Amino acid sequence: MSSRTARFTLDPAFTVGAVNPRLFGSFVEHLGRCVYTGVFEPGHPAADADGHRTDVLDLVRELGVTAIRYPGGNFVSGYRWEDSVGPVEDRPRRLDLAWHSTETNRFGLSEYIAFLRKIGPQAEPMMAVNLGTRGVAEALELQEYANHPAGTALADLRAAHGDKEPFGIRLWCLGNEMDGPWQTGHKTAEEYGRIAAETARAMRQFDPGVELVACGSSGQAMPTFAAWEATVLRETYELVDLISLHAYYEPVDGDLDSFLASAVDMESFIENVVATADHVGAGLKSKKRINLSFDEWNVWYLSKWQEHARDAGQGDWPEAPRLLEDNYSVTDAVVLGSLLIALLRHADRVTVACLAQLVNVIAPIMTEPGGPAWRQTTFFPFAQASRYGRGEVLDVRVDSPTYRTREYGEADLLHATAVRAPDGTVTVFAVNRDRTGPLPLEVTLNGLGLRAVTEHSALADADPDARNTLDDPERVTPHPVRGTALADGVLTAVLEPLSWNVIRLA
Repeated sequence: MSSRTARFTLDPAFTVGAVNPRLFGSFVEHLGRCVYTGVFEPGHPAADADGHRTDVLDLVRELGVTAIRYPGGNFVSGYRWEDSVGPVEDRPRRLDLAWHSTETNRFGLSEYIAFLRKIGPQAEPMMAVNLGTRGVAEALELQEYANHPAGTALADLRAAHGDKEPFGIRLWCLGNEMDGPWQTGHKTAEEYGRIAAETARAMRQFDPGVELVACGSSGQAMPTFAAWEATVLRETYELVDLISLHAYYEPVDGDLDSFLASAVDMESFIENVVATADHVGAGLKSKKRINLSFDEWNVWYLSKWQEHARDAGQGDWPEAPRLLEDNYSVTDAVVLGSLLIALLRHADRVTVACLAQLVNVIAPIMTEPGGPAWRQTTFFPFAQASRYGRGEVLDVRVDSPTYRTREYGEADLLHATAVRAPDGTVTVFAVNRDRTGPLPLEVTLNGLGLRAVTEHSALADADPDARNTLDDPERVTPHPVRGTALADGVLTAVLEPLSWNVIRLA
């Protein structure tokens, strides 16, 4: 691979759009140990009176997540909301078909809202309704229980359960991945579009200001992709605010060069959904614009899970088994950083995004039952992007050396974006996809009034497979980079091989 210089120009006159804080959302599903022994473990030395792990809460705050999607995921298509409220001792145990587990319902709707409130005001509920095995009536019942102040059977029931104040849930998902044959209650686009429209219309009768997400395709590779979105949006266009996208990435057959360019696929996915939504809007002569909710995204070694699931068979129905507990490398963290860059580069249309998931299950935070919690390598790019990626995204058009990938053809070695904060400071986020060589970077700064580099941090390692583990939880952390300079309106830096970089300018 070449080490020729990569370049771009930043100018405040050329912007993409403002970053919605919801871009830094996450996802808690009743899957494996995300909830039980993850965010919730009564009896743990760090548990508070409600059973929430305070060591996990500290890390969640540090991670900087905002909207947290709940309770699924595939789990939602069999979810009975009323099982998850009221006295814990009265809640029923249920079989969860999605993950072949037993759900105890010890953690439910009230515990979820309490968890968010402990994180802080930046944490917002994003609730999914079951449109797989249930429908309009149950969605309305949940909405009334959660949001109506008082004076009706369901609002008063919530108060009797100990939650006098309404939960104030504004953002709702109309089902999950309903195009997927694996989904309980899988539907055709016509079937789903119809029930989504009916549910949206009814939920708006209860609250005209509610924000609703329609299910898009479960992935760009789905055979019905784009046709699904078009059909669903023709039914729901004036009733919903967003359409969802889901994407997971892993190296296929050891092809690391293509894996490092995963954001090429993510950006094309975003642009194709935007084109599809806008085409439907044009056909409907609508002045409304549908935005995107990228409410599941991550690096996930899905093929390993599928292999495990085949081998495991359908034995018993365990409680909170260890499922999908990927241990992430430096390489994985660099790819995750690149995916964050892709989301920021489309902040004008991607206004919600949820890293799936928050704890233990393909997650940036890991825990041990009765033991510690620690940060995976992927924790750091997300935390830095959430902290410094607030403001206006500047338009970045890179002039970069390229490299050849099996999956995506020629790809840029440099993947980058920049965000200008309200105080005028600018943060450059940049990934060097070159696995063997450093990448010199030059950024021309026009009209931004910047005078100094305040920080250059990189996540990189001589061992690209280095990981943080229970035994060595701080093996990988970001480190300062020296030599980065700003002179005569030009930023110069050298990006280490296979690295995620945060360069802050003031």
